[in-house]
Amino acid sequence: MTVNVSAPTAASPTAAPAASRSGGRDLLIFGALVALAAVAPAFLYPVFLMKILCFALFALAFNLLIGYVGLLSFGHAMFFGGAAYISAYTVKVWGWTPELGILGGVAVAAALALAVGSLAIRRQGIYFSMITLALAQMVFFFCLQAPFTGGEDGIQAVPRRPFLGFIDTTKDLNLYYVVLAIFAIGFLIIYRTIHSPFGQVLKAIRENEPRAISLGYRTDQYKLLAFVLSGALAGLAGATKAIVFQLASLTDVAWQMSGEVVLMTLVGGMGTVFGPIVGAAVIITMQNYLAGFGEWVLVIQGLIFVVVVLLFRRGIVGELAAFLSKRASR
Repeated sequence: MTVNVSAPTAASPTAAPAASRSGGRDLLIFGALVALAAVAPAFLYPVFLMKILCFALFALAFNLLIGYVGLLSFGHAMFFGGAAYISAYTVKVWGWTPELGILGGVAVAAALALAVGSLAIRRQGIYFSMITLALAQMVFFFCLQAPFTGGEDGIQAVPRRPFLGFIDTTKDLNLYYVVLAIFAIGFLIIYRTIHSPFGQVLKAIRENEPRAISLGYRTDQYKLLAFVLSGALAGLAGATKAIVFQLASLTDVAWQMSGEVVLMTLVGGMGTVFGPIVGAAVIITMQNYLAGFGEWVLVIQGLIFVVVVLLFRRGIVGELAAFLSKRASR
């Protein structure tokens, strides 16, 4: 696919309506998903649903980087887990309210993403991935040794204080709708980003960076901004998760967490709007309902990943979209 990154011109009479129809359809699907999520607590455990929402937002943030910029980060857990630690610490020790703790976690994740991105985007391909992995391991060992993180025990028993001063988050149902609202805001930020002129430039960089450079775009600045935005939204997911489970631990910053979000994105459909949500729901559901199998859950996940890679090269949502598009063209 070739993306036009030339100077703004008059829109094609056919392309504009097509893009408008696609955007309208995506928003309708999103509205239906939110409506479904709003009634889901009547059938499913709210904490389970909140876990899906947190990891779906994490996968969406990761997908913004790999699916629309073409940058594969093996260290996104450092933003997810780093924000979780900051949120948990500020709420438990400093007595901050949940919203301030979450915003503090997002701010730290964005600052960390700026520092990491400034180094990582100087390289491409596997070298970029290895730099992010190495820096993520540094963050992991910092969290292991730092006095305020609790070491291997993590930060436990994070209190659930009233959200915005009046929402009682000690009740799981109330907290669920808060998390749903946070997820919806994060999704809309990502959706607006990928459908903006900025998002079109990101796609152009993914498809042909030398051509984008030749057209006068400062690609490093675009990639850095996308990296920071992705890190901040991953931090939003991690900070929210710490409030939900009242815990921030080394699991949140471990390299396995970075691998897990890669798996979610690939299973759902890399570069699709809703693929990461489906991937996160599939993986979290497997972990929850197959927990009785113990370590065999990892083996089952591996088998499913192999099947998806072999049979659904574009992920579940990607293959479904391709099938519907082919059928419509016929």
